[in-house]
Amino acid sequence: MAEILVLVDHADGVVRKPALELLTLARRIGEPAAVVLGAGAAAADIAAKAGEFGAAKVYVADGAEFADQLVVPKVDALAQIAKAADAAAVLVTSSGEGKEVAARVALRLGSGIITDAVDLEAGDGGPVATQSVFAASFQVKSRVSHGVPVITVKPNAVAPEAAPAAGAVENVTVAFTGNAATVVARTPRVSSGRPELTEAAIVVSGGRGVGAAEGFGVVEELADALGAAVGASRAAVDAGWYPHTNQVGQTGKQVSPQLYVAAGISGAIQHRAGMQTSKTIVAINKDPEAPIFELVDYGVVGDLFTVLPQLTAEVKARKG
Repeated sequence: MAEILVLVDHADGVVRKPALELLTLARRIGEPAAVVLGAGAAAADIAAKAGEFGAAKVYVADGAEFADQLVVPKVDALAQIAKAADAAAVLVTSSGEGKEVAARVALRLGSGIITDAVDLEAGDGGPVATQSVFAASFQVKSRVSHGVPVITVKPNAVAPEAAPAAGAVENVTVAFTGNAATVVARTPRVSSGRPELTEAAIVVSGGRGVGAAEGFGVVEELADALGAAVGASRAAVDAGWYPHTNQVGQTGKQVSPQLYVAAGISGAIQHRAGMQTSKTIVAINKDPEAPIFELVDYGVVGDLFTVLPQLTAEVKARKG
């Protein structure tokens, strides 16, 4: 069976959830083979985790270049491995860096690329990807018609499913091109204790209706009770009420959680483009005519400062 390469995202020696989702999808279209880059001493643990989720083979490459340079070392490694293994497809997480890596790899392989897939299935002419297009108003099915398909997949596209495989490690020596921007300094991001926004299973977002930065308190309380990430509309971040890193929308981050709660968000097309593929959508808004109610699964017409505290209390009571 042809190998499906999966670039494994990891941080602090831990495999990130989207990588496990990619391995799950890869099993549908071929034999998963994980690619672990720059993991150092954690490579063995990461390879074992990849094997637990179906990787028959794990390609491991290490070197200071992966930490000291941006993007290009990963492209060097992934392209070289894809050529040597005669891979049938390459899967990458659909993050900002992931899409840049994928685009460069596709160029080096002379192949086509599909970005932001939300599902994958086997097809006669190669993997068939499902994408949400035109601000998630339509879904289309596409496949790469030339070269090795390079596909980026959105986080939360599928629930990770374990399927133990050999996970045989093959160490790879990479010929680095050296044409990369160099990292000169790093500043650790202060952890909020909440899940990463794009990877979270539940997202609670606030919009113009919160009224001020202090209004996000009730949003955060609900998010913490649910174990959720916190998002914000463009109107809220432009007003300075919440960091731009938490913006959900066409010009912010695109999320696809199992549950999306929109509090005080009108539902402009710019915001909908970033969250419309969520599995279940709940909206709280005082305006019964708000556009957000056109796409929700459940809607509450009411004041978010009344509804959210009650919801938070109920969640805590059921947990307790």
